[in-house]
Amino acid sequence: EAQAHVTKINRFHKQINGNDKVTLTFSLSANLESLFTWNTKQVFAFVTAEYETAKNSLNQVSLWDSIIPDKDQANVQVEVKSKYPLIDQGTSLRGKKVQLVLHWHIMPNAGAMIRGKMPLSEFTLPDTYTS
Repeated sequence: EAQAHVTKINRFHKQINGNDKVTLTFSLSANLESLFTWNTKQVFAFVTAEYETAKNSLNQVSLWDSIIPDKDQANVQVEVKSKYPLIDQGTSLRGKKVQLVLHWHIMPNAGAMIRGKMPLSEFTLPDTYTS
C-alpha cells in the first residue's frame, strides 16, 4: 500500500535553452515490507512523473529514489523536494496532467530481479510559469 501527493510546486519556469523545468515537493507514504522475503537482498524504489505529449504517448521522469536495504526500513514516510527536476523538451508542461507512480525493483540474493509499479496520484501543473 502506498500514496503520494504533491504538496507544493516550488518552481516552474522555462530554461534558457527553452525547456520547461519543474521542482516540486511531495509526500510519500509506502509500506513495502511485503516485498521482502528470505530471498530479498534489497529493494530499489523510485517515484516517476508520467505524462503524455504530442510527441510521446508516455514520458517518464524520475523525481526521487531510494535503496531500501531491509524490511525494518521498508515503511517509507517522507516529505521531500524532488531529488531530480521534472524537465521536458520544449514548453509543453504548462497545464499538463501528471501522474505520480511508485516503481520498485526487488533485488534477490539468487534469481531474477522482480519489478513492479503502482500509480499513486495525479496533479495538474499550472497554466503559467511561477517564476
